[in-house]
Amino acid sequence: MSDSLRIVFAGTPEFAAEHLKALLNSPHQIVAVYSQPDRPAGRGQKLTPSPVKQLALEHGIPVYQPQTLRDPAAQAELAALKPDLMVVVAYGLILPQVVLDTPRLGCINSHASLLPRWRGAAPIQRAVEAGDAESGVTVMQMEAGLDTGPMLLKVSTPIAADDTGGSLHDRLAQLGPRAVIEAISGLAAGTLKGEVQDDSLATYAHKLNKDEARLDWSRPAIELERLVRAFHPWPICHSTLNGEALKVHAATLGEGSGAPGTILAADKSGLTVACGQGALRLTRLQLPGGKALNFSDLYNSRREQFAVGLVLGA
Repeated sequence: MSDSLRIVFAGTPEFAAEHLKALLNSPHQIVAVYSQPDRPAGRGQKLTPSPVKQLALEHGIPVYQPQTLRDPAAQAELAALKPDLMVVVAYGLILPQVVLDTPRLGCINSHASLLPRWRGAAPIQRAVEAGDAESGVTVMQMEAGLDTGPMLLKVSTPIAADDTGGSLHDRLAQLGPRAVIEAISGLAAGTLKGEVQDDSLATYAHKLNKDEARLDWSRPAIELERLVRAFHPWPICHSTLNGEALKVHAATLGEGSGAPGTILAADKSGLTVACGQGALRLTRLQLPGGKALNFSDLYNSRREQFAVGLVLGA
C-alpha cells in the first residue's frame, strides 16, 4: 500500500483549520475540503468564509459547501472524489450512513474531549465549567450516532486552575492534529483497532448560548469562577450594575459573605461580590462602549460606581 492516502477533509472553525494545516504538511493528498456555507460576520454582516475554507483556497484545494450531505447530488460529488479516508473535525453537518461508507477506510473524527465524556458541540468549555481535572482529544472512527464511534487514539492534558475555554482550545488544537496524523498511519497500516465507547459514562456538551453566560449570584462562587473561565473568550459572562451591562472577563475566588450579588469590597485587587456560597473577586471588567480593563484601572477612575453595598444583577 502506498504511504499517501487520498483524503477529503471536512471542518469549519479554527480548531479544524489547525488539523488541516498538519495534513497539508503530511505525505497524504488532500483532494478536497468540505466546509459549512459562508456565514455573515462582523458589524457589516458580510458573508465570510470559514477558517478551513480560507486555508484550503490558499493552497488551491477545491472547496465544497453543501447545505446538507443528505442530498444525493452532494453524495455523488463526494463519491466521485474516490477518497481513501475522510477526516472530519468540527464540521457541523450530519454525515449520513451513505457518506460514512463512501471512503475506503471510512471517516474519522477528531473530537476535543476524552470520550465518552462530553459528546456534542461544546466539549472544551463544558470540561472547564464542570471543573474536570483533564481534557484531551479523541480520534474515533465515525458512525451514525453523535460522537459515539469506536475510539482509535486518545491524548490528554491537565486542565490548570487558570485555564479558560480559549487557552484549553488552543492547547487541544495543537494536540489534535498530531493525534490524527498518528491515527491515519495506524489505519493505513492496519495496526489500529477501535475501542468501543462505554455509553453509560457518556455526558453531553450542549451548545453554548449567551443566556447561560448571565451570572446568577445565588450560585456558589466556585461554580461562577469556573463559568467565567469556561466562557472566555465567548460568550463572556455578564451581569448588570446600576442598570448598565457589565461583562466579566476574569475572576478569582474572594473572601466574605452577604446577600448574593452585593458588593463586599472594591480595591485595586478587584471587585468582591457575594455569592450563594462564598464570594467572587472580579478582576477584569468591560463597561458598555469600553474595552476590557483590569479592575485596578477602572477603580482609579470610577470608584464611585462600585460602592460597597450596591447589588449586581438586581
